[in-house]
Amino acid sequence: MPHLKSLIALLLLLFVASCSKTESSKSPSEPKKDEKEEDRSDDVMTASARHFRFDYGVKLSDVPKNAKVRIWFPVPQSSEHQTIREIDRQIPGETKNTVEGKYQNRILYTETKADESGAVHASVAYDVERKEIRLDSIKAEELPSQQRQLFLTANSKVPVDGLPVNMLGDLTPPKLPIELARTLYNRVGSHMRYDKSKPGYGNGDSVWACQNGIGNCTDFHSLFITLARSQQLPARFEIGFPIPEETGKGSVGGYHCWAFFYDADRGWLPTDISEADKNPKMKSYYFGNLTANRVTFSVGRDIDLVPQQAAKPLNFFVYPHVEVDGEVWPKDKTGLSFSYQDVE
Repeated sequence: MPHLKSLIALLLLLFVASCSKTESSKSPSEPKKDEKEEDRSDDVMTASARHFRFDYGVKLSDVPKNAKVRIWFPVPQSSEHQTIREIDRQIPGETKNTVEGKYQNRILYTETKADESGAVHASVAYDVERKEIRLDSIKAEELPSQQRQLFLTANSKVPVDGLPVNMLGDLTPPKLPIELARTLYNRVGSHMRYDKSKPGYGNGDSVWACQNGIGNCTDFHSLFITLARSQQLPARFEIGFPIPEETGKGSVGGYHCWAFFYDADRGWLPTDISEADKNPKMKSYYFGNLTANRVTFSVGRDIDLVPQQAAKPLNFFVYPHVEVDGEVWPKDKTGLSFSYQDVE
């Protein structure tokens, strides 16, 4: 029995330690990052703005005849960072524009039926003017108490306590919000590696990210948001699409996301930790700055749509949500297409 108790204690220590990894615990095949090289951002040159057309399409297949098809599309909206104008809409059925109440995300909703072949086609095109976000040009803004509470509260996959917070160890949090955020940015960057090889990535699950140390943008930024909120630093999740740096036209493979934190003296400041991991020379840049090579579609997690969906709240909202006769339509029968074309 004493040996059994000792073994159990050892396993518990190892389990907790799994969320306190440092850079040295990354894959042996990954060279240790040169911190001096990562912080060299003086030579970073990015476009201050980007103007492009963005096409967003979906095709459903094998839909039963006369089945009720409901589709909710996220709608990008204009903000201080982007100007959006809808330029084309090919949506079957009766459509309406709505706004969900939690984050004020805009939604395009339709109800329809499949054609004779069992297919449903829908597409929307937008004219997008996106600005680069620069730390030195962000203006301070007041955060209403309701918004502060919203962005300090846990989400279903983004807790504010538990295993992920163990990553902070005996850290003495810096008093200034921007210094605290930079510490957390570096802590997540040291712990995580951009790697989509293991099943379970891409759900924006802070605990999973903590335990595995790999993932995509949702995993990086969910972990950052957990740590920030645990230290009473408001943080929010934002998701949309990346636009290739090279101008021209082409397809967009899928979504990208990033995070903002709030500093009362500076306003909402962005971070893109997964991009920094993929491009270490821009590590310093991606704290407080974002390139113009993106478009935002929605904010937040655990989203209830309008009209209300039959399914549980959406983990995040960037692809269309589809229900057929009250059931979520399978991904293997949902074709997605996204593309861009720069406007000269």
